[in-house]
Amino acid sequence: MGVQAHHTIPHSLNPPPPPSSKTQTLFLSHRNHPLFPLLPLRHFASHHSADDGGTATLSPAVKSYPPCDIKYSEYTPCEDQQRSLKFDRDRLIYRERHCPEKNELLKCRVPAPAGYKNPFQWPLSRDLAWYANVPHKELTVEKAVQNWIRFEGDRFRFPGGGTMFPNGADAYIDDIGKLINLKDGSIRTAIDTGCGVASWGAYLLSRNIIVMSFAPRDTHEAQVQFALERRTCSDRCHRLQTAPLPVKGFRYGSLFALPHSVGAIWRILDPIRPPINWKKHWKGWQRSMDDLNAEQMQIENVTRSLCWKKLVEKNDIAIWQKPANHLKCKKFRNVVKNPPFCPAHDPDKAWYTKLETCLTPLPQVSDNEEISGGGLEKWPKRLNSIPPRISRGTVNGVTSGTFQQDMELWKKRVSYYKTVNNQLGQAGRCEAMSTYPRTYDLIHADSVFTLYKDRNGSNFKTEGSLIIRDDVDILVKVKKIADALNWDSRIVDHEDGPLEREKLLFAVKLYWTAPASADQQ
Repeated sequence: MGVQAHHTIPHSLNPPPPPSSKTQTLFLSHRNHPLFPLLPLRHFASHHSADDGGTATLSPAVKSYPPCDIKYSEYTPCEDQQRSLKFDRDRLIYRERHCPEKNELLKCRVPAPAGYKNPFQWPLSRDLAWYANVPHKELTVEKAVQNWIRFEGDRFRFPGGGTMFPNGADAYIDDIGKLINLKDGSIRTAIDTGCGVASWGAYLLSRNIIVMSFAPRDTHEAQVQFALERRTCSDRCHRLQTAPLPVKGFRYGSLFALPHSVGAIWRILDPIRPPINWKKHWKGWQRSMDDLNAEQMQIENVTRSLCWKKLVEKNDIAIWQKPANHLKCKKFRNVVKNPPFCPAHDPDKAWYTKLETCLTPLPQVSDNEEISGGGLEKWPKRLNSIPPRISRGTVNGVTSGTFQQDMELWKKRVSYYKTVNNQLGQAGRCEAMSTYPRTYDLIHADSVFTLYKDRNGSNFKTEGSLIIRDDVDILVKVKKIADALNWDSRIVDHEDGPLEREKLLFAVKLYWTAPASADQQ
């Protein structure tokens, strides 16, 4: 879970030396921010090693990484346009993640654009973003009549409009709320594909519903970057083309999601464009009635084949609900054969799993009223309750007891972190799945850093924070990397005291940007 992090650097830590005249000049500033001022710095790097009992002196040599060219300020390694063109267009394979080979990896630090500022804090960030952070005005022109985004001096304003809701996202959500309950805590997560600048997700977040917002990389290339600046949970729409979502991953969402993404309980077909309410609007669309009716029937047939129930179609909104179980659906399969039920496999296995043209069966039940896998508590009670699949013993390796132990462990850890950074616990946003530069406010790594030893830190926001919990020898090596990346970092003791080998490394990415161009000066 990413949270808003705003740190300052202590005066006692001197700024790094100026770059060599042979390298690109960058603007660097500590901005007078104290970094984790409550914890003492541990100088493990010079004398701590498990191999010799903790007395060996490590090499003092520190590698450094030069700044990348400004053209990489929005570089997303696994979604490079030039690389993607080498892949198959079938099923939009070329739009998936295609990561660089080892010889293609950048060995430099990705700069923020000149003039970059820390994003506005939530909830102000729902409505505002700094122009310097995403210097693209194209959408303000192309989507002007749809009220997506406006340019106002040194910032963008998001009025809440969108292609699908000309009266604004808030009014659209109000209309949905008249048809299904958005206030009782039964709906906590949502998915929105074709999200634009994520206004639907931003306004639902204001109502305590977390939305994962997806948008493709198209002519509106910056739209997801706008969404991230608004501190919504957003990503480019890439892997959903050929990979499934976990079966119980989302409770509510938009039918903009591809038909095979059957993870949601609720589905909504958004208004204004075909085919919903086409009988009222069709004359303005320059399409025939037969064509529009056929399009709606295609949607109806897909939902019927997935055993979804249409709850309501009112004005410009239609809502379907996924069944609580598959007892009736299995009988229906005797009549409608496609899509067939998938063969037995892990229904939650999604990453690096190819999509199959089949319907994932829900867990077995004994009667039509029973909810497959068990019913979830309403939010916020759900936060601390044992999930039914764990209490029923259907998740391998996790019991009610180990779940409770893990809950207590993390309460203790987060309490300790808050003594380091009192910003933790404030309202924030969840993480995105891609690695845009300046995506994350905070990343926490618990004994997994060795899995990512070859990754860089470009995906942090400027002055974003990192917490790594690992064996002290691992952290000594990681700190050397952090120093090479020109981060401010320190190793501190475990919350149980200095005798624990496991330590914590806290780091903050320092504020620095590319130099201003001639027309910006």
